[in-house]
Amino acid sequence: MQESIKSIFTESIQAQIAAGEVLPDALESAALTIVQGLINGNKLLCCGVNSCHMLAEHMAGLLVNFYETERPCLPAVALTQASVQLGNQATVDDTDRFARQVRAFAQQGDLLLVIAVNGNEKDIVSATEAALTKDMKVLVLVGDDGGELTGLLGPNDVEIRVPSKRPSRIVESHLFITHCLSQLIDDVLFPQGEQ
Repeated sequence: MQESIKSIFTESIQAQIAAGEVLPDALESAALTIVQGLINGNKLLCCGVNSCHMLAEHMAGLLVNFYETERPCLPAVALTQASVQLGNQATVDDTDRFARQVRAFAQQGDLLLVIAVNGNEKDIVSATEAALTKDMKVLVLVGDDGGELTGLLGPNDVEIRVPSKRPSRIVESHLFITHCLSQLIDDVLFPQGEQ
């Protein structure tokens, strides 16, 4: 069993090294896109597929609160996973839950951060489509080949694609990426002198 445990750690470390080799440009672009949106008075909306939604909530929380150093609140919100109720009507189809919230709460210029595993998850695809119809910039954290999400993105959007096909490694990298983005955003907006 101990060899298996060591193998799991080794695989995770190798996935992080591979991500570190290919993602710096995308991470820099994503951080600067978020910073510029915040400077312009816009907010970051975050959502994720079931296995990643806690990361969307975590990212929003890091901006509203702080990452490692106390600083002013930044406007970010995680869209709810709960199906939206329409009075006495039946609940909204789960594939439309995030898209409806984007249409209801987002303003032109706001940013949408979507976190997915393979990019073919219908609730995330429909949220991205809704954001694009509102002229929002979209930041995508995804793995595998990027799936359907990749085809939706324009030149002003940012794709951060983890170079892995294994869901567990992708989700682990997404957590690291949210921390990396939080630190980069703080470093730009609230520099602490020597870094």
